[in-house]
Amino acid sequence: MTHSDAAWDTVKRHMLLSQRSRRILLLVPCGLVIFACSSPGGGPAPSESDALGGAPVLLAAGDIATCGSRGDEITATLIEPIPGTVATLGDNVYQKGTAEEFAKCYSPTWGRFKNRTRPSPGNHDYSTPGAAPYFAYFGAAAGDPTKGYYSYDLGTWHIIVLNSNCAEVGGCEADSPQERWLRSDLASHPNLCTLAYWHHARFSSGQHGNQETLATFWRDLDEYEAEVVLSGHDHDYERFAPQDADGNADPAGVREFVVGTGGGPQLQFSEIADNSEARQAGTHGVLKLTLSPDQYDWEFVAEPGADFRDSGSQSCH
Repeated sequence: MTHSDAAWDTVKRHMLLSQRSRRILLLVPCGLVIFACSSPGGGPAPSESDALGGAPVLLAAGDIATCGSRGDEITATLIEPIPGTVATLGDNVYQKGTAEEFAKCYSPTWGRFKNRTRPSPGNHDYSTPGAAPYFAYFGAAAGDPTKGYYSYDLGTWHIIVLNSNCAEVGGCEADSPQERWLRSDLASHPNLCTLAYWHHARFSSGQHGNQETLATFWRDLDEYEAEVVLSGHDHDYERFAPQDADGNADPAGVREFVVGTGGGPQLQFSEIADNSEARQAGTHGVLKLTLSPDQYDWEFVAEPGADFRDSGSQSCH
């Protein structure tokens, strides 16, 4: 039996255990349910979202494929049995996002989900001028190649994909072309629940730290009462409490998940940021979000054998 066969067998065993298991959750005000712990065995944790009657699922991670590592093979095995839309959080393939790297490193693993993937670009994708192979590989799903930002609806949710490689698209500051588009898109989509994702994390305890250049995006999303932002760039997993654009805890603010665990080498944390609620480094995995009409459920689906789990639920504003 190969290593990948063994990993797949482990995933299937955990899926079976998830169907047979029940767990106790901590209930707190404002529609929030959180379950976060270390538990032997890894793999998908039992999920209440399975019983929500067909709500759309978004599977997300960034910092994904390299021919020199098996991390993306492991996370692809995690994604394979889970129906849903796949969101890439940038740095889709290392080291330079070339056409050869997409063909040889990304396509055999996460490329299996290309027809259900809505990508976002990272700085490594732009290591090749204009991220041309990234846009060629994903085609229309990646949006206009001169912009790399776009939006779509998933069930009742509005999903916004931004390009945090600011210098490549005319900036990210107030009144930049992308920021004007963001405000227009938010104004024209008054959905109850909104989620956005891009590569560089606005807030992070990882080695790259907070990205101040993205504060305007966060401020706009907060103004229009968005629920969630997903990012990568730092090679770890971290969940934050809802907060405003300046990093002040705010129950009516936006919650961020950093999910740089798609397959690249994992890195340790630096200084722990304010409002960080759960985090781990050293374990590959993907974030599973179940998007119900008035709430979202999250679950970090870790590689087999990992002892970290994080899941919970939050009502939309």
